[in-house]
Amino acid sequence: MLPLKFAVAVFLVVLIGNSVVAEDPYRYFDWNVTYGTIYPLGVPQQGILINGQFPGPDINSVTNDNLVINIHNSLDEPFLLSWNGVQNRRNSFVDGVYGTTCPIPPGRNNTFNLQVKDQIGSFYYFPSLAFHKAAGGFGGIRILSRPRIPVPFPDPANDYTILIGDWYKKNHTDLKTILDGGRKLPFPDGILINGRGPNGVTFTVDQGKTYRLRISNVGLQNSLNFRVEGHKMTLVEVEGTHTLQTTYSSLDVHAGQSYSVLITANQEAKDHYIVVSSRFTTPVLTTTAVLHYSSSNTPVSGPPPGGPTIQIDWSLNQARSIRTNLSASGPRPNPQGSYHYGMINTTKTIRLASSAGQVNGKQRYAVNSVSFVPLDTPLKLLDYFKIGGFRVGSIPDSPTGGGIYQDTSVLGVDYRQFIEIIFENNEDIVQSWHLDGYSFWVVGMDGGQWTQASRNGYNLRDAVSRCTTQVYPKSWTAIYIALDNVGMWNLRTEFWARQYLGQQLYMRVYTDSTSLRDEYPIPRGARLCGKVANRHTRPL
Repeated sequence: MLPLKFAVAVFLVVLIGNSVVAEDPYRYFDWNVTYGTIYPLGVPQQGILINGQFPGPDINSVTNDNLVINIHNSLDEPFLLSWNGVQNRRNSFVDGVYGTTCPIPPGRNNTFNLQVKDQIGSFYYFPSLAFHKAAGGFGGIRILSRPRIPVPFPDPANDYTILIGDWYKKNHTDLKTILDGGRKLPFPDGILINGRGPNGVTFTVDQGKTYRLRISNVGLQNSLNFRVEGHKMTLVEVEGTHTLQTTYSSLDVHAGQSYSVLITANQEAKDHYIVVSSRFTTPVLTTTAVLHYSSSNTPVSGPPPGGPTIQIDWSLNQARSIRTNLSASGPRPNPQGSYHYGMINTTKTIRLASSAGQVNGKQRYAVNSVSFVPLDTPLKLLDYFKIGGFRVGSIPDSPTGGGIYQDTSVLGVDYRQFIEIIFENNEDIVQSWHLDGYSFWVVGMDGGQWTQASRNGYNLRDAVSRCTTQVYPKSWTAIYIALDNVGMWNLRTEFWARQYLGQQLYMRVYTDSTSLRDEYPIPRGARLCGKVANRHTRPL
């Protein structure tokens, strides 16, 4: 038998060793944000570069990795990045939108400590202040599964990020001036693929091999259709959820959404078009990239293949076909955790209706008649330091039918509730909505007005879980959310002019008894601004 002291020593060594092994890895990024001249549509304009790149560098990570991102702001105005789809569990301080995070002043830096806790999938980052998103500053985020968690398809030969979006030839400052003057934006000038215009990007493939394409619509407003000439696409993942592996000839990617597809290079060994075109617009904007077979000596030629244009029913049916792969693992071995969303009774229903109109002679956009107005201090900090200055419940939880008015919209919901949200779209455009901090189940969508009887058509078995959903014209979309992430979270339209002019709100997810226990404290070194700039003490 081992002596007691020796046995204790061995136990401690093993314990310490296990602790070291158990710590999730850290990945470090050091980014310098600058202006630079770019020519995406053939004319010079001011772009936002990250480490000299447009678009910015990818963030490559694995489930539960800690990401330490040091951002140097070399612009002449405040700057802030947000992480579209990264949930920032219990840590809305680093969400990177103005309602939760102080901007980085010119000439200063700030370090964001994120953890991609219990997540996999394809996402992106973008600038959230002013109208910077129209100048670049965006890039892809990929979160790979841990090696011991099986993925429901073989490893691809390569993994490509494809960022698509509508684009203007005007500088972002000119576009912001249009909005600040109370006018609507004009029609975009074109579409970009990875920051380039027609045939500006090439993706190389080898005959017979399969490749993963991570497609994100980082544009300002338009739904886009993505297709690859002569090739079928197998959908495998949507914003962190493995999907049923349905095959499509083309795929609608609405503003703010991300998809992963597999394509196999099984066609003639020549160059093929990758085509992106606008949906539901007149005229239709189209751009192309090149899928280059490594053995090809034949460049693309002729017109690119056409795609769907205004067919709402086609897009709606495709959206309904996107479902969760219930046999696949997620970030953890059991993708459903300890419950299934379809077996839980909702405790609250919230109806959110979008609208557009004039306030004091200027264009504004609203949710339930309230057009959001930011304060001089992030709401999260006002709440954390118990300063006040806004009212929880300043937006009703169902449409009022009244005219648009301005307020700082904060909707109070209780931590650990399971709620239903209905997005109602009475307008003639396709809407797109995103919720920070969460994924939600898209349980239903249809035309006309939502009623309680609409629940009879909900998908309560394998609805896709994602963080951005579309709402078709004169239609509704229903989602279920398990409110398991305390904090202050931005709910917004992904039409950026509408977001900028008020079509957003914040969800305050707390109960009085759990807010301090379940939320992380304010990060060390967090930047303070506005009414909390001179505070040196922080609540325990």
